[in-house]
Amino acid sequence: MFKTYFPKANEVKREWLLVDAEGKTLGRLASRIAYLLRGKHKPYFSPHLDTGDFVVVINAEKVRLTGKKAEQKTYFKHSGYLGGWRLVPFKEMIQKHPERVIQHAVWGMLPKNRLGRKIFKKLKVYRGNEHPHQAQNPRKIEIEG
Repeated sequence: MFKTYFPKANEVKREWLLVDAEGKTLGRLASRIAYLLRGKHKPYFSPHLDTGDFVVVINAEKVRLTGKKAEQKTYFKHSGYLGGWRLVPFKEMIQKHPERVIQHAVWGMLPKNRLGRKIFKKLKVYRGNEHPHQAQNPRKIEIEG
């Protein structure tokens, strides 16, 4: 009889992956990043373990949306006070904080529990071509879309 294999925490091998967001569609990019962060591409994936890789995203300001979403999409935030809600349009968000656009999309595709919060910390998003993770020697991967 066969038994299911679960890797130990010290047996999980983590890689650093580099993703260029230039010209990529936001949703397709975010779903692939979430897939890599969770470790679903590995043969020993288990839903209750963190088996994923670190993902570094560059050129966050060059991500695109299809259709009229660039004009119609808004981000909601609330201060916690009465009437303290605010809608931020996509155009404003991509100019001021392009990193948050990708982080928000990826966060929506991760589990909403302690494991999801731990996995989310392995996502590093930067505007422009430069990033401070050269020492980790990230492997560049190409994502379609």
